[in-house]
Amino acid sequence: MNRVNRYLFSNFTSSFVSLFSVLFLIVSIVFFIRISRITAYIEINATELLKLYLFMLPRVLIFTGPIAFFVSLSISFFRLSKDNESTVIFTFGHSPVKISNFFLSVSFVFSIVSLFIGLVLMPYAENLRDNFTEYKKTQATLNLQASEFGQRMDEWLIYIEDDDKSSGNTLYKNLILYNPTKEDERVILAKEGEFKSESGIYVMSLKDGLIYTLKDEIHITKFSQMDIKSKESSQISGVNSILDYWSEIKTSSKARQNLSIYTLVALFPFATTLFALSFGIVTYRYEKGFIYVGIFTVILAYFAAIMLLGNMPFVAIPVIFGATFIISNIFYYYKILRKY
Repeated sequence: MNRVNRYLFSNFTSSFVSLFSVLFLIVSIVFFIRISRITAYIEINATELLKLYLFMLPRVLIFTGPIAFFVSLSISFFRLSKDNESTVIFTFGHSPVKISNFFLSVSFVFSIVSLFIGLVLMPYAENLRDNFTEYKKTQATLNLQASEFGQRMDEWLIYIEDDDKSSGNTLYKNLILYNPTKEDERVILAKEGEFKSESGIYVMSLKDGLIYTLKDEIHITKFSQMDIKSKESSQISGVNSILDYWSEIKTSSKARQNLSIYTLVALFPFATTLFALSFGIVTYRYEKGFIYVGIFTVILAYFAAIMLLGNMPFVAIPVIFGATFIISNIFYYYKILRKY
């Protein structure tokens, strides 16, 4: 790496670290909010919360890293152009071809690392996250609160008027349970109830209540003691191999979408490097506002194409990546190479 490339890379790195840190923090907060929703029906401690976040970390990296790379590369060269440093570099014989070749090699390495995260780490992380969540649903203590709406256990919506925790075990009072199905609707009113987990299955022990079954007619059943058990979870599975995970693209629309999204997002830095250089290398007096329009347009068009063609990965990947890379080369030639 010569001195000019080292200097350019240093400017790019400082911009990338700053932007990536901000995006990483914002996306991490969003994912923590999503994780915290789990506490609406199960209890998890701080260690388990951190473990869930680590399972989602590859997803955070795969979406923040490539976008931060593209935007920071554009902005770093725009700052150099603002101070006329890019013009000085070209004056001393360092051609735009050398700059583009250097940053294409950097973006190529970055995209390879992103591909590893998206195609190798993501399948394991998603499987571990789903299994951990299902396991906690069956093993953890239900986190039910008195006087709160929207609480759920399995297929039942639950409302609790009051609770008594003086005896060590929580005794719930004046419960209302509602279960709508295609065949009928059921409402249970109970004076007392306890919730406990037995061998991975939740059990609701209700006392002194009425069952209202609403179908063509209303049927009322009185009971003194009744236990309702949740369904045993069948979603916990072993961590599949990478080939097993991606072989599901033959039958699963979600797997096909994931393959398109993870691959194309990982290739985004390499595909758009020349766009970034074209937006950043400007004559500041005349082109200072174009960079932001260009960045937004490229990101919007690229990700819109992924959404439109994502269900056809073997079409979407070569078409979107190839078209973006070819157009960026043409754009770089007419905007930069012919001028400098």
